[in-house]
Amino acid sequence: MLIVLPPSEGKTRPADGPALDLDDLSFPRLNRTRDQLLRALVRLSGTRRAAEVLGLGPQQAEDVERNARLTEEPTAPAIEVYTGVLYGELGWHTLTPRGRERGRRQVTVCSALFGLVRAEDRIPAYRMSGSVTLPRLGTVGGRWKPVLPAARAEAPDGELVLDLRSGTYVNLGAAPEGAVTMRVLTEKDGRRTVVSHHNKATKGAVVRRLLDEGVEAKDAAELVAALRDLGWNVEPSGRGRIDVVV
Repeated sequence: MLIVLPPSEGKTRPADGPALDLDDLSFPRLNRTRDQLLRALVRLSGTRRAAEVLGLGPQQAEDVERNARLTEEPTAPAIEVYTGVLYGELGWHTLTPRGRERGRRQVTVCSALFGLVRAEDRIPAYRMSGSVTLPRLGTVGGRWKPVLPAARAEAPDGELVLDLRSGTYVNLGAAPEGAVTMRVLTEKDGRRTVVSHHNKATKGAVVRRLLDEGVEAKDAAELVAALRDLGWNVEPSGRGRIDVVV
């Protein structure tokens, strides 16, 4: 099973580590687009318009400065660079050794700058969301849509893809045929709603259990059954989507 996570907009800057080497990243067919976007982001971040184009405020000035020297910034495994509610609940460093080994094979992150990276691919802390339009290159989504689905198709035949991306990152490239998506709903007084915090926290907790328990589902029905066995209130909702009710 291949698990696709959204990135976090905020990131932890590595204290040390080697500089970025695109050739060391997984999914090498993405390197041409990675290089184009990286060069454009570095160039933009050295201008006065950077914060405006990237949708950042004065408090993120340091992030813009780091963007301008991304090719020299230290790198760390992606799973350590991305932070936030989902990644906190996943708790990479507190997974069992077997859980982390599965995560190295199964977890990927959909990134506005790098397309897809695996958990231990080394990347710098950068700041660019999937909704940005870069000078000369256009929208980030427009750059990834032609190439990202083909890279994701490198998963072995018959392997289920669990696509947990948020809407912005779904727009970077459609999920492959047969992929399963997940919606997290909260229920109160018979009414169900989507709440962002619960959505992220629950997805992180679900991925943690899938990795630690070694769940290997082949389709949505098997995944629903496995999650129910693990104590989740899960319902299939058609078209490859499942609902987790919390």
